[in-house]
Amino acid sequence: MTENAQQQPSAPHTELPTQYAPADVEGPLYERWVERGYFEADAKSDKPPYTVVIPPPNVTGSLHLGHAFEHTLIDALTRRKRMQGYETLWQPGMDHAGIATQNVVERELGKEGKSRHDLGREAFVERVWQWKGESGGQISGQMRRLGDGVAWSRERFTMDEGLSQAVQTIFKRLYDDELIYRAERIINWCPRCLTAISDIEVEYQDDDGELVSMKYGEGDDTIVVATTRAETMLGDTAVAVHPDDERYRHLIGKQIRLPLTDRSIPVVADTHVDPEFGTGAVKVTPAHDPNDFEIGQRHNLPSLTVMDEHAVITAHGPFQGLDRLEARSAIVAALRAEGRIVAEKRPYSHSVGHCSRCKTTIEPRLSMQWWVKVGPLAKAAGDAVRDGRVKIHPQEMEKRYFDWVDNLHDWCISRQLWWGHRIPVWYGPNGEVVCVGPDDEAPTGEGWHQDTDVLDTWFSSGLWPFSTLGWPEQTESLAKFYPNSVLVTGYDILFFWVARMMMFGLYAMDGTPPFHTIALHGMVRDQFGKKMSKSFGNAVNPLDWMDKYGSDALRFTLARGANPGVDVPIGEDWVQGSRNFANKIWNATRFALMNGATVEGPLPDAAALSATDRWILSRLNSVVAEVDALYEDFQFAKLSDALFHFAWDEVFDWYVELSKTTFQAGGEAAEVSKRVLGEVLDVTLKLLHPVVPFVTETLWTTLTGGESIVIAPWPADSGFRDADAEREIESLQSVVTEVRRFRADQGLQPGQRVPARLELDGTPFAAHEAAVRQLLRLQPEGEAFSATATLPVAGATVALDLSGTIDVAAERKRLAKDLAAAQKERQQAEAKLGNEAFLAKAPDNVVDKIRTRLAKADEDIARIETQLERLPKA
Repeated sequence: MTENAQQQPSAPHTELPTQYAPADVEGPLYERWVERGYFEADAKSDKPPYTVVIPPPNVTGSLHLGHAFEHTLIDALTRRKRMQGYETLWQPGMDHAGIATQNVVERELGKEGKSRHDLGREAFVERVWQWKGESGGQISGQMRRLGDGVAWSRERFTMDEGLSQAVQTIFKRLYDDELIYRAERIINWCPRCLTAISDIEVEYQDDDGELVSMKYGEGDDTIVVATTRAETMLGDTAVAVHPDDERYRHLIGKQIRLPLTDRSIPVVADTHVDPEFGTGAVKVTPAHDPNDFEIGQRHNLPSLTVMDEHAVITAHGPFQGLDRLEARSAIVAALRAEGRIVAEKRPYSHSVGHCSRCKTTIEPRLSMQWWVKVGPLAKAAGDAVRDGRVKIHPQEMEKRYFDWVDNLHDWCISRQLWWGHRIPVWYGPNGEVVCVGPDDEAPTGEGWHQDTDVLDTWFSSGLWPFSTLGWPEQTESLAKFYPNSVLVTGYDILFFWVARMMMFGLYAMDGTPPFHTIALHGMVRDQFGKKMSKSFGNAVNPLDWMDKYGSDALRFTLARGANPGVDVPIGEDWVQGSRNFANKIWNATRFALMNGATVEGPLPDAAALSATDRWILSRLNSVVAEVDALYEDFQFAKLSDALFHFAWDEVFDWYVELSKTTFQAGGEAAEVSKRVLGEVLDVTLKLLHPVVPFVTETLWTTLTGGESIVIAPWPADSGFRDADAEREIESLQSVVTEVRRFRADQGLQPGQRVPARLELDGTPFAAHEAAVRQLLRLQPEGEAFSATATLPVAGATVALDLSGTIDVAAERKRLAKDLAAAQKERQQAEAKLGNEAFLAKAPDNVVDKIRTRLAKADEDIARIETQLERLPKA
């Protein structure tokens, strides 16, 4: 009834401990999987490949909820593909994290009273490698806790020998193709990290600062400009106005005096200026503002650098040696003393860039740096998505991708650090510049020296999909596993990482994109939708939840919230609920084993099956097809929800319960149901395994005697459907549900037995009487049976004798009180809705709430009246 191939089993076990203890199971299980090589990938295999690279975590990092979320999704995909017969590679590795790692080691040196300069470059780099060996990469152990099925023997590091060769190779090729160049431009400079950082490593936030309007020039030739960074006025080399602005046309081309200096600067006309913004005139500081730099280029203005790398003023005069913030206050005071201040606004909230690593305010600074000419690379990256070679999922994220790659500025790739891939360029004594590839000899001799900068960390991680497979060597792994099948990553690094991999992959691999599909997920947030942060007090260590509830519980919670491209709220209560689900799976399987559930032998023909057996097998095949379709669409939340409800509601709460009477009766029907129950559990555990691997491995090997569910074949939909059986059981469920509701309304305890007469002749339920009585705790009618309540449901009649089971007078009094309250609520709601004056003044949402109250009151009145009618007569 299902296409569910089996491994050659050993003798299955029939006993399980009474309780599931994740802490006792997970660690040993994972080590067994690794020892047996289940997660390794063979490039010589003739199986179809399925490849996913891990977004490389920083070597300084530890597992956070974002990692756990992303890894859960990737692990689910790769576990399923492995079971489907693919040669599956989940490529692990770590990023050297240039700035972060250097900061960590420098802090350690600081505790010793030393700096990196005390050690020198070579010794410092050796110290970083020492730190990595001793303290770096703790996340690898945490990934094992989560159950990540990565090919550990293939683990890579962006600074290892092979990847360093790849970096040097592509740098040389880009340089030779004139796609890498060195130029003096405005960059984002961090005065704390003392390095350039890329645009996407700048975090913007609204800071309270000041907006100062000040007067340049003298007499009729004065002009007012405004700035939030008054200290930069020392580097102004022009004032710009719009060429069509009548207010300033008479000043265009004139020289005006720059206050606090002995210089005069020109007024230039530039269409970049918005005449409607502020005074319509802007100060131009080409060396300290990216927009001003462009204006300066257009008008051949000089660029005056007035701050050093520590953001200390270097311009000669009274402000020299002051920190930028000290200089800001001093310059405003000096301008005020000269009567140059027109207006001051404090606080003035405006967007300010901060270093994503140390949170220091970024200083735009003119600097000689290395750049990638991204124009042709970005066009290729955009075309690969436009022509369908690469799919972005969800599709609505394509616009964000195009907005980025279609407007990408040249990428500053040099960093003023010591830890990282050093720029492979040498300078000679007579101005020579030589780029050295991995097979070239570096020039030697007096006066030759290598560039002191290192490459942006994202440069090496941009090569990740192919460098990890051995590129630039044409390895078997590269031929087998490139391009990657899918990239699973957060939408927040669509620009940081994804676009760079697209550009480099298409360039290095002759137009073949690095992956077929980009599956974007959202960010993990707290249960209220708020970003998690230590400063907010809502940050969670996922290891704490894994210790408390088990890794499966955390994984299932994360997967159940994973709608494509949408942020994922999570709270501890939800993890606890997932732990309860794992316990439910455990207990149901334990019951099944105790009652002889088996996977031995073929499934009986449909003719030999009861309606209950045909129903669950029909539903099982439907769920297999549904889960497969949802996996292909990366709908992790929907597939997890489908499995949750099928397992808990249909298998455990209905099929297992309906089968109990069959097992008790024994005979051929019981043997058939044992085989069906074994099949259903076998397939259900396989469907659940990619998301909850530990509990399913333990249960499946116990049930089947198979080697491991990790390498078991994925179930396929056989096409078996039985609509008649599904309708029959659905009707049976409606009978049981309705009688249960009545029992609850009457205040009966769930386990309290009640005499009942069932009239099922001529209905599909005649064969299910024993199951109905067991599910509803209905005992046979005795000689003194007297029906006090009769329930007609779905063509059947259930008569109940409640005499002696409830205090009818007390129950009638309680219901009468509830009815009076509901009627009063209805009267009050009707009165308000009938008041025209009220309706004319009340907001729509208030009126809607009252209408909802009225509808609820009507429902309560109808329910209570029905309960009163069903009570035995006094």
